[in-house]
Amino acid sequence: MGDHRVTTDGGAAQGGRLISIRNPSTGEVVGVCPAATVADLEAAVAAAKAAFASWSATSPAERQAACVAIAETLERHAEELAQLLTREQGKPLNGLGSRFEVGGAAAWARYNASIDLPVKMVRDDAEGRIAIHRKPVGVVGSITPWNWPLMIAVWHVVPALRAGNTVVIKPSPLTPLSTLRLVELLNQVLPPGVLTCVVGGDEIGPLLVAHRDVAKLVFTGSTSTGRKVMAGAAEGLKRLTLELGGNDAAIVLPDVDPSAIAEGLFWGAFVNNGQTCAALKRLYVHDDIYEAVCAALVAYAATVKTGDGLSEDNVLGPVQNAMQFAKVRDMVDQARARGARILVGGTPQGEGLFFPVTLIADAAEGMDIVDLEQFGPALPILRYRDIEDAIARANGLDFGLGGSIWTADLALGRALAARLECGTAWINKHGALRPDTPFGGVKSSGIGVEFGPQGLEEYTTIQVVHE
Repeated sequence: MGDHRVTTDGGAAQGGRLISIRNPSTGEVVGVCPAATVADLEAAVAAAKAAFASWSATSPAERQAACVAIAETLERHAEELAQLLTREQGKPLNGLGSRFEVGGAAAWARYNASIDLPVKMVRDDAEGRIAIHRKPVGVVGSITPWNWPLMIAVWHVVPALRAGNTVVIKPSPLTPLSTLRLVELLNQVLPPGVLTCVVGGDEIGPLLVAHRDVAKLVFTGSTSTGRKVMAGAAEGLKRLTLELGGNDAAIVLPDVDPSAIAEGLFWGAFVNNGQTCAALKRLYVHDDIYEAVCAALVAYAATVKTGDGLSEDNVLGPVQNAMQFAKVRDMVDQARARGARILVGGTPQGEGLFFPVTLIADAAEGMDIVDLEQFGPALPILRYRDIEDAIARANGLDFGLGGSIWTADLALGRALAARLECGTAWINKHGALRPDTPFGGVKSSGIGVEFGPQGLEEYTTIQVVHE
């Protein structure tokens, strides 16, 4: 069991009450860290504000080198971080689990070293010169969730630092250990105060959001909490990047081979045990191949091993916390009571927070498992006959993070993907993200984008210089 401290100004602070972190596979306490006090938060923001003057004055080359150093640090400590991540989050070491997450975080950090923010010339002639400069905003407040705690920390922190900002990060109190260790390691390669961390519950987040010295907030989490972040930031007119909830729809056309797409559909839905904002959460299948797709998914699910994430054999683990476990269980129970068929899973067995992979046939709008974001290992499968009906139903919710079309006709797939109301549309895949490609939601799924040059620009303000 580890004793982890709040990191401020490159040092350690005791904080207030202790938070015990439990392994969702076993229930055992795997670490303890102090919850930040208001004084700790003030110290963290003050350190970040003080560090901003010198950090923002560094050259792009120096900040690019820092991104490389961050990537190298992640790679050197990859196994340590993966083991810690599995113990607190539950995801397996293997598959699309903790080792994948740490490797992805390193890749994202390294990519940010390759992006530049050049001065753009509007005009430069005998009549004058007009240049557009990108400048850092100041102190960035980062609030991260429990599903991909280390990866999303890097998604927030590295582009903010690359743009010349300093960062105060608040991880979820359910999974703070990997972030605390990450910040501790990165403070070995960053100047003091550039990156600070506070851990706390409901009382600390709003204080960070409203803090007078925080210029921008980046938040990944539920839509309901995102609204609170937006409201709390309004008084200070803070800049925002919000990556919020999703209820991604996938539409399967009748021209596909069900057995050929089963693996892609499965992992689109069940990556990280379904605890992913951009996971496939509603599957619309044409009636002509409906039963065949259901059968192919059931067959593939039988090959997937679920269990304690520390076992090298498992590729799916537990639900991360008891509240989310109960939510998934209740949604599945409601669907069953309303006439849906449970093709596989549906009933938790044994100890721990293990909910079996659950495939739900004959699901329909009006069931919570369809209308709300389940964020767990349960997939509703819905029938359709007419593609216009499928598109309308896919677009019928106030979510718009991702969506996908599955078809043998790529031209048709592109045309249909363009009609999906979502920030990212995939064809014959779902949930694939890249560090060089912007990602964000529409409607209630978010504001702004992350990744790529466009994501980096969100950590800057524009200054136009006329001569």
